[in-house]
Amino acid sequence: MNGKIALVTGGSRGIGRAIALQLAKDGCDVAVLYAGRREAADQTVSLLEAAGARALAIQCDVSDGEAAAAAVGEVEKTLGPIAILVNNAGIIRDGLTMRMSSEDFRAVIDVNLTGAFHMIRACLPGFVRRRAGRIVNITSVSGMMGNPGQANYASSKAGLIGLTKTVAREVASRGVTVNAVAPGFIETDMTAGMNEAALQKGLSAVPMGRIGKPEDVANAVSFLASDAAGYVTGCVLKVDGGMYI
Repeated sequence: MNGKIALVTGGSRGIGRAIALQLAKDGCDVAVLYAGRREAADQTVSLLEAAGARALAIQCDVSDGEAAAAAVGEVEKTLGPIAILVNNAGIIRDGLTMRMSSEDFRAVIDVNLTGAFHMIRACLPGFVRRRAGRIVNITSVSGMMGNPGQANYASSKAGLIGLTKTVAREVASRGVTVNAVAPGFIETDMTAGMNEAALQKGLSAVPMGRIGKPEDVANAVSFLASDAAGYVTGCVLKVDGGMYI
């Protein structure tokens, strides 16, 4: 992947940062989009540059279609034609369905699902024109099995699987692959704030008996973004230690 340009949304920290760093190690130059934490985004850029990549951070609300298109244009103007798009941006606003507000349901769908659509729509013309491109969407096992308190999040991630499969069918003949990675219980800022009882309850659902690392997800993305996955499209690759079998 030497010299290819990768764009990672939600790339300033956590899983997104790990993905960006792995792609840099693979030889890509990397742009990351972030919602609001400029300091974290700048730190990610420094890490990417230390890995030998050209790097760029752009603040962008992916739920805004015009902003998403503008961000894609800025990346291509600064770094060059995008070859790899990783849709990782996501938010959570958990709550039981009967108490969840319409605003909280809509906000999660807007970022997690509509945001991915906006980014794909902005990148596809270039991919199709060049007859090459890799799209990797970060979904979740929650979107495959459901999860109490996450009607909005699980719906957004299930929708992302449908989006992945549909776009994969639309552009397969143009040399563009579209796949998804479905993480399970992964070490993030959210899990770091869990109490011991909640952590153990989560681990009890994982046959491998351990929490996953962001790098586990990044390795899966690296494969799907590489030439080695040239005949893989419409796939949902679970990285969950066997949580959902």
